[in-house]
Amino acid sequence: MNGADAIIKCLEAEDVKVVFGYPGVAICPFYNSILESDIRTILIRTEQNAAHAASGVARVTGKAAVCAVTSGPGATNVITGIATAFADSIPLICITGQVNSELLGSDVFQEADITGAVESFVKYSYLVRNVKDIPRIFKEAFHIANTGRKGPVLIDIPIDIQNAAMDKFEYPEKVNMRTYKPTVKGNAVQIKKVIKELEKAKRPIICAGGGVHLSEASGELRAFSEKYKIPVVSTMMGIGVMPTKHPLYFGMVGNNGKAYANRAMNESDLLIMVGARVADRAVNQPDLITKGKVLVHIDVDPAEIGKNAGATIPLVGDVRHIFEDFSKEEFSCNYEEWITDLEEYRKTMEKKRTPNPDYVDPAAFITLLSEKMQEDGIYVADVGQNQIWSCGYHIVKKGRFLTSGGMGTMGYSIPAAMGAKLAAPDKQVIAVCGDGSFQMSMMELATMRQHKVPVKIIVLKNNYLGMVREYQHYTYKDHYSVVDLSGSPDLEKLAAAYDMPFLRLCDMQKAEETLDTFLKNDESILLECLIDPMDLVK
Repeated sequence: MNGADAIIKCLEAEDVKVVFGYPGVAICPFYNSILESDIRTILIRTEQNAAHAASGVARVTGKAAVCAVTSGPGATNVITGIATAFADSIPLICITGQVNSELLGSDVFQEADITGAVESFVKYSYLVRNVKDIPRIFKEAFHIANTGRKGPVLIDIPIDIQNAAMDKFEYPEKVNMRTYKPTVKGNAVQIKKVIKELEKAKRPIICAGGGVHLSEASGELRAFSEKYKIPVVSTMMGIGVMPTKHPLYFGMVGNNGKAYANRAMNESDLLIMVGARVADRAVNQPDLITKGKVLVHIDVDPAEIGKNAGATIPLVGDVRHIFEDFSKEEFSCNYEEWITDLEEYRKTMEKKRTPNPDYVDPAAFITLLSEKMQEDGIYVADVGQNQIWSCGYHIVKKGRFLTSGGMGTMGYSIPAAMGAKLAAPDKQVIAVCGDGSFQMSMMELATMRQHKVPVKIIVLKNNYLGMVREYQHYTYKDHYSVVDLSGSPDLEKLAAAYDMPFLRLCDMQKAEETLDTFLKNDESILLECLIDPMDLVK
């Protein structure tokens, strides 16, 4: 056995089903050894998307997913995907090939100090120096990626280490890292303090973040909310913790959230932030969520608590464990008057749109799409105006809503949707993007075709980088700069080049029948929707 064989044994021990990547000489031993395994390999068309596709797998399965690329430009290209995963706490194992150990630091062909380059975007990184360390390093890497605050771990492996002989392979049964012991159980005293505050509160609200999904705690949070009739709002990454039409769910907060959701959070007397970073996109004025109220901040990462807003009651631990402990506590409360107020806010503060009838109304279209999607379907939104419309108008039933929140990486949706579809082949998976973000990952249509990954793609086309154009509209009084997408490809011809069915929707008159055709069977299909170039999300 050589080092590359050992790596494959490690991945098999971790029950890895698929690896996304792009080979090169420095990672060839790995890709040679994987041929002897049942692990599926997917040749992605650009390395960044290998990490995005792995992200799709990780978010659907709840387990660390794997990408593997070569040294130099292969490794540097994947950095954006790693940073995207890090910002949203997605567990990835990113394997990079590296030049021969004895040549490190010599600036040889395709050498890059990738462990140094990704230092601020990973939970941890390894440069493998000894073939004997491979089993221990991989065991630790999966443990680090998938525990505590989840995130990407990078393993850089020189080609000579991959080729080095290994006498005996033994994968560790458990990990014992003295310096890494994340807190899982919440402090019992702090839990009782939260319960006491819930007894006293008149206007409590739970704000659910992406950490609830990562902890697989949606069911526990929902059950607690329903038992005591506590209303819930969410951050962008927390969308789907509660079904959109749940009577206790009052929408997404933040700059692009629902006005009534923000008002609910601001008027609450007890705000329970769960698995959320209290970052600027969700809370642009932290003082508002601390003034005149009790702030409970629950997070598995102690560094996040108090970073942007001072918590009255900090509570460190895994969300699922904490809500399981909450469920063991009994208390009396009555928030009916508060719920009535929130229902009135929802009725009277919903934004009224005046769409141009000559184009597709993205809000009405996304709502109609949601109603027609399968209940457990997976909706993957890209970044830009399409993301904000998706957040505001997609209806989550029993499925998932995936997007790039913390980093806001354009081009995320198509590769992430491919990963989600490979992880959940029986579920309907739809990627929704703008014509700008589509062109950042349209090369992956070849990957979908080669590997028969039937993702459905919708392009909301307005011939602009819409979100930037909208910012320039408000900030620079329609003085537009570098946002015109003239020269974009004819999507009908592009679809034909990949043997992909194509549909075009010009306005809302034929929206129903077009969507019925789009959704009728489980095949890849590209739908272009023409959007008013001057349409605004605000």
